[in-house]
Amino acid sequence: MSKRQQRVVVLGASHKPERYSNQAVRLLREFGHTVTPVHPRMEEVEGIKVANSLNVIEGSVDTLTMYVGAERSSAMVDAILQLKPGRVIFNPGSENAELEKHLSSANIPFEHACTLVLLRTGQF
Repeated sequence: MSKRQQRVVVLGASHKPERYSNQAVRLLREFGHTVTPVHPRMEEVEGIKVANSLNVIEGSVDTLTMYVGAERSSAMVDAILQLKPGRVIFNPGSENAELEKHLSSANIPFEHACTLVLLRTGQF
């Protein structure tokens, strides 16, 4: 079990169980975290209401975990900075050097890691 429960936003959540973003939603919930999936065209993922953009999320966010590529996340830089997450996890394939520069300037920590591995190894 994680040291403390977090509010986690999953950017690029999928309703397909084989997708890592869907597995992250399930495992985060299993570990007791509050999960907000984000996808522009879905209404729910794993029974959880989906936010259709980062702009509609209110309140503090402990972790933003990224499951979209640089071409998508570059268009969301302002929304990510406005969200002011406590940290950003760039899952494999979601790396974005431009976004990392903006996060550094805004003093938002980030890491290149796999949310699933972090959860399963007690490092989340």
